Amino acid sequence: MFSAIAFFFSYSIAYLTGIEVVKNAVLLAFIIQWILFVPAYLLQTEKFYDISGSITYISVVSYCFLNNYDPLFLNIGNIILSIIIIIWALRLGTFLFIRIKKAGEDIRFREIKKSPTRFFMTWTLQGMWVSLCSACALAGVAKGIIINNYFYFGLAIFLIGFILEIIADNQKTKFRSNPENKDKFINSGLWKLSRHPNYLGEILLWLGISIISLSSLEGLELATLISPLFTYLLLVYVSGIRILEYNGDKKWGNLNSYKDYKKNTPRLIGFL
Repeated sequence: MFSAIAFFFSYSIAYLTGIEVVKNAVLLAFIIQWILFVPAYLLQTEKFYDISGSITYISVVSYCFLNNYDPLFLNIGNIILSIIIIIWALRLGTFLFIRIKKAGEDIRFREIKKSPTRFFMTWTLQGMWVSLCSACALAGVAKGIIINNYFYFGLAIFLIGFILEIIADNQKTKFRSNPENKDKFINSGLWKLSRHPNYLGEILLWLGISIISLSSLEGLELATLISPLFTYLLLVYVSGIRILEYNGDKKWGNLNSYKDYKKNTPRLIGFL
């Protein structure tokens, strides 16, 4: 039931744009996820789940770019936006794939992958994640990205978020690789300022992409600007922070140092 709702909601946003290429791109996103679900369930593995999300982003963005590609009238905005999304997807997908390969498993899927319906739902949710996060970029590229002050401002926000995410991920990876930090929580570097700086970076970069796309959108196409809001809700209340905080409370909830860390450090930043 949830899988059907996720698909129809995502496709409805694409349908509102009235852009055939965007509607096809959303269908492509879900089809890729549903096809990959089959070997994942049969092999009872989640190891290529995250990398498949990156492949899907690259596929849908490339599809929209190529459908609006004219070698005689190159749209520089389309090229830049497509490239930064592809670079982001490659970086994140590779990082997560290496991490799960080292860990051996993603504990979030330990019970879920045993159930075909629940496991299928996670793949559908990833299709929804790709569709809604990239919707504004897909619509913008399909129509042609306009380079103006919004473009440059959005690009700056994207770069801040992207760099923030990379630094936070690298700091946590380095922290975990030190045997002395086994079973400890990280509260240094960016993690001293925010309990989840990597997710803050993720939200910011999609906000930047939305701003880049803004000037190309009009009417009901503006519904695709749901991207940063959806990213925020997904990371805070569904698949990210909620699960990590729950596991953190179970692991370190009895430590005064952890209680102080939670009390004095925002989840993201400020009121977020």
